[in-house]
Amino acid sequence: MYSEPIKIAILAMGGEGGGVLADWIVNMGEENGWFAQTTSVPGVAQRTGATIYYVELFPGADEAGARVPVLAQSPMPGDVDIVLASELMEAGRAVQRGFVTQDRTTLIASTHRVYAIAEKSHLGDGRVDSDALHKQIRRAARRLVTFNMAQTAERNGSVVSAVLFGALSGAGVLPFNRAQFEATIERGGVGVKASLAAFADAFEQARQTQSEATRPTVRARDGGPVTTPDAKPALPDPSAVAPRHPKVARLVEHARGYPEDIQSIVIEGIRRCVDYQDPAYGRLYLDRLDAQMAAPGGHDSEMMREIARHLALWMTYEDTIRVADLKIRGSRFERVQTEVHATDGQVLSISEYMHPRIEEICETLPVGLGRWLAKPHAVHRLVAYFTREGRVVTTSSLGGFFLLYVLAWWGRWRRVTLRYAIETARIEAWLKRLRDAAAIDPRLALEAAKCQTLVRGYSDTHTRGLRNFDVIMTVLERHAKVLAPAILREIRNAALADEHGRFLRDTLVRRGFSMEGV
Repeated sequence: MYSEPIKIAILAMGGEGGGVLADWIVNMGEENGWFAQTTSVPGVAQRTGATIYYVELFPGADEAGARVPVLAQSPMPGDVDIVLASELMEAGRAVQRGFVTQDRTTLIASTHRVYAIAEKSHLGDGRVDSDALHKQIRRAARRLVTFNMAQTAERNGSVVSAVLFGALSGAGVLPFNRAQFEATIERGGVGVKASLAAFADAFEQARQTQSEATRPTVRARDGGPVTTPDAKPALPDPSAVAPRHPKVARLVEHARGYPEDIQSIVIEGIRRCVDYQDPAYGRLYLDRLDAQMAAPGGHDSEMMREIARHLALWMTYEDTIRVADLKIRGSRFERVQTEVHATDGQVLSISEYMHPRIEEICETLPVGLGRWLAKPHAVHRLVAYFTREGRVVTTSSLGGFFLLYVLAWWGRWRRVTLRYAIETARIEAWLKRLRDAAAIDPRLALEAAKCQTLVRGYSDTHTRGLRNFDVIMTVLERHAKVLAPAILREIRNAALADEHGRFLRDTLVRRGFSMEGV
């Protein structure tokens, strides 16, 4: 006999069917003689928080003279029986908020990741480690059921809510059988076939992938193998596929002369540079690496690995030409069509919001014309006025596609643009500083190479990151002989913590570096 309700918290993002899942659970309870109630607390948009749906179930609704229980409207820390999370970070949020506890909670969660805004907007690598996150939720829960529910949903043409519902049934933590679960989906009447397929798939996976503490609960099914997080997909080996272009093949053959532990990075750098521009650009990438290896200290493989990686990233900087090229690639249209599940008979319209500043326009022009337009005169003010607001470009239309096609076509003359001249000067100055630092201590050059991660993005983000990068490079140039690698790493981390440079300046002052001219 139940003395208190079964308490279920559902954490899901918009569009994942969290509300549908909560309604299914309520409907199933009511149809089978239970009191049921659901409430929801909306999260914040743009992936900074999920909506929390809360369901309570209490038996006896079909008994004569049954008294209606008073059910709670929101979950309380330490007082939740079942938590359903549509994504791994949402499971982590549930643990952080105290909804998952070792003494009572069954946690059912997907292992896929949808990165939060804070993770994606971080200047460096702001991603939360998925393995550490999985270990944390495993320690926190009494019982854990996890697998990649996004893949299961996609495989069956359904959504995560149907998969979570199947996993809930397969986990055996509710006093309802499989037929009662499936009847609930059928009563919904929308997308029944796909939902039932996803439900059945998830049901079997949940039965096979369960982790449980030694003490079972009265509502849980005993036994089951221990789960492990989804294996990380192996990164493709760029050297495994022989290039078809003879010039590219010669570049790859040259790269095989590098130390074995950096060959894969160098070959990937070649591929990236060739895709960005042409084989000659890949040759320039190798020439720059050869110069670094020939300089004093260039034998350090860890340092050269970071230089090879960050040099490739910098040489393939994001300009208006690159953005246009990526927007109109056939692979992108195919990916979007797949993501929205568009069928062959449906018309797909793709609209891009683009807002190039006057600076980006100047940098796309030939050097002389770009420098002239960048000066404050009537033409500059006129162009800035007409480009002060962004515009929507429909790349699925002939006009919008042709506009970006012409801009991408201009990429063959990228070397004559103002942006190319500016970035080339910056890259060469950075490489010279790395050679000077490597002659003193390769570890110092290693930390200086990693500073390139500050030079990223476009528009204001790129401007602020470049400003912080220049500050650090000035400090390196002035104090290279007395600057310890650990101190440079601390300074870089301070710059990554705050793109506006406040933490960076505080750290420099605390470490006694002069701010004059910085």
